[in-house]
Amino acid sequence: MEKFQIAEISGKQAHAGTKATEDVITIAKKMGFKPLYIQMNDLNPGILHKLNRQFQFYKDWLNAYSKITPKSVVLLQHPFHYPQLTREKILLKLKKKKNVCFVSVVHDVEELRTIGKENYHKHEFEFMMQIADFLIVHNNVMRDFFITKGFSKEKIVVLEIFDYLSDRNANVLPMFEKSITIAGNLDVKKSGYLADLPKLNCKFNLYGPNYSLGETDNIIYSGVLPPDQIPDVLTKGFGLIWDGDSIETCKGGFGDYLRYNNPHKLSLYLSSGIPVFIWKNAAEAYFVEKNGVGYLIDSLFQIPEIMERISENEYKEVVKNVRNLSMKLINGEYMTQALNTTIGLISNENKNETITNKKNSGK
Repeated sequence: MEKFQIAEISGKQAHAGTKATEDVITIAKKMGFKPLYIQMNDLNPGILHKLNRQFQFYKDWLNAYSKITPKSVVLLQHPFHYPQLTREKILLKLKKKKNVCFVSVVHDVEELRTIGKENYHKHEFEFMMQIADFLIVHNNVMRDFFITKGFSKEKIVVLEIFDYLSDRNANVLPMFEKSITIAGNLDVKKSGYLADLPKLNCKFNLYGPNYSLGETDNIIYSGVLPPDQIPDVLTKGFGLIWDGDSIETCKGGFGDYLRYNNPHKLSLYLSSGIPVFIWKNAAEAYFVEKNGVGYLIDSLFQIPEIMERISENEYKEVVKNVRNLSMKLINGEYMTQALNTTIGLISNENKNETITNKKNSGK
């Protein structure tokens, strides 16, 4: 069975927004999924630039259709970031005319949070549900959500955590420090809790775009670093998995979304070697607790209390667990396992179909 992947690529960005998709492309390529690139070659505004983009999309999708062979496996990553001329038509044609099997890696389910463009994301979700033969989803909670939407449980593979490919030395251990790192989009319109960090008796190290809090006694802002460089500076303390409007609990569209998704910053922190604090109702709280790589909290006010009790020896023990996990993340083991599991399910399905056809033909 031949394997292909649709690889949507665009200009590099100085945050981890595209890191997860790029890592999936790299891992899948190593596993024999031939990449067929859909390129955003023009990010400029204006009607002529928009026409140029759509013409490039049109050419790329026609090329993808010509290259993909009948009865092959095609890996997709959802949601697609941009409307693309002829995309849906080509994907439907591949399914009908070439009988391909679509495997969809789910990155986000916008139905579970409110961030704008609701109509676009609703359509993207419905189209994915229409064409996907198998899904790779974040965790068991997200799997259960898709089951309630009518997707077959037997065709859903759980990832557990996103990988974070890196060439860092996983044997270099972080320093013991009672401080918290927050990396990612620092826009207080998205994560209102950031504005209340000065209320906490704790030191915070912040990295990322859209910072607007100015100088405070307990916050050190160190600017924006690209995804491949930021692991090099995460060398001490703890990472934080938290979102929403409040420091007392995770709420609002982004806060509630933690109940379902695998935050990519969790992969960043753990791949960099540092343990985490995570909201206890987050979907990934179970993963953190199971692997002994951090602490579950109800409120950010608990962090200073817990850190006061953590000794350097205890920190080193947790860091050992993180190191074991870090080696898996930087080598892409979780997505590799998920893809292998999915290919196994497809092979078994094809085998059973062949046996059924032979029995029917023998009648």
